Amino acid sequence: MQREIVEILKGVETSDGAGVSLIRYIGGPQRDMLDPFLLLDFFSSSDPDDYIAGFPEHPHRGFETVTYMLAGRMRHRDHMGNEGVIGPGDVQWMTAGRGVLHSEMPEQQDGLLQGFQLWVNLPARDKMIAPAWHEFNARQIPHEAIPGGDIAVIAGRTDAGTTGPVAGIATAPLYLDVRLNGRFEQHVPEGHNAFIHVIEGRVNDVPAGHLGVFGPGDRVALEGDDARFLLVAAQRLDEPVSRAGPFVMNTREELLQAFDDYRAGRFAGGA
Repeated sequence: MQREIVEILKGVETSDGAGVSLIRYIGGPQRDMLDPFLLLDFFSSSDPDDYIAGFPEHPHRGFETVTYMLAGRMRHRDHMGNEGVIGPGDVQWMTAGRGVLHSEMPEQQDGLLQGFQLWVNLPARDKMIAPAWHEFNARQIPHEAIPGGDIAVIAGRTDAGTTGPVAGIATAPLYLDVRLNGRFEQHVPEGHNAFIHVIEGRVNDVPAGHLGVFGPGDRVALEGDDARFLLVAAQRLDEPVSRAGPFVMNTREELLQAFDDYRAGRFAGGA
C-alpha cells in the first residue's frame, strides 16, 4: 500500500546550545515526536552570530544523535577521546547509550553553516549500552543514479540494492538524500514511521523548508522538479518515553537516575 503525506509542518524557529539559531520540526510544539524520532533540527545561516557559539559540552543518555552536514564544518569532541570534523556531505552517527559528554562547535568563523540534527530513540534494552561514535565522510557514502536524479544512501538499502555505510542500528533506519527531477519510489517497511524534509523545490504537496509526515503503508511514491529532499524512516518502538533535556528514558525513575549520574560525574567515569 502506498503511503500518503498526512501532515505538513513548517517548523518553529528556536535556538539551542549556546544560542545557535535553528528550525525545529520534531521535538517542539508542532510535533512532540514521531516514534522513534525525538527531534529534528535544521540549521542554516551565513551570519556567524547565529552559530558561532555552537554546542559546548553537554550530556546525552538513552538515544542516538545524527548530524548531517550540507555546508560548513562542525567539530565533535567527546569524553571518550573521539574527535573529528564533518563537512558537506559528511554524517556523524553517535549512540549515547548509557552516557556521553560531548561538544559540537563550528569549525569556521564565517560563511554558510547548514545541516540537520536528528535524535533517534533507543529501545529499552539498549538504553544503557556502551556509547559508540561513527563518522563517515562524503566519499564513503554511496550514490545511486535514478532517472533525473541521484540518491546519497546514508543508512538503509534502496530498492535497487545500494546500501548505506551506517549499519547495526536497532531501529533499522533508512536515511536518503535525494535529488529528483521526475518520479521516485521506495519501499518503506510497514512498521516504520517515515518523513521527508524538502530542502529545495517541491515534492508532492510539500514545499521547500517543510516536513511531510507519511501515513501507513509500505511504499512511498514522490514527484518533484529540480527538488532535493531527505527521506528518513525507522522502526517504531511503541515504548513509554520519559524525557527531559538531554536524557530520554522509559520511566521517571530512570530519568532521575540519569540526572543523578550526570551530577555525580559518573558519565565520564564510565557509568
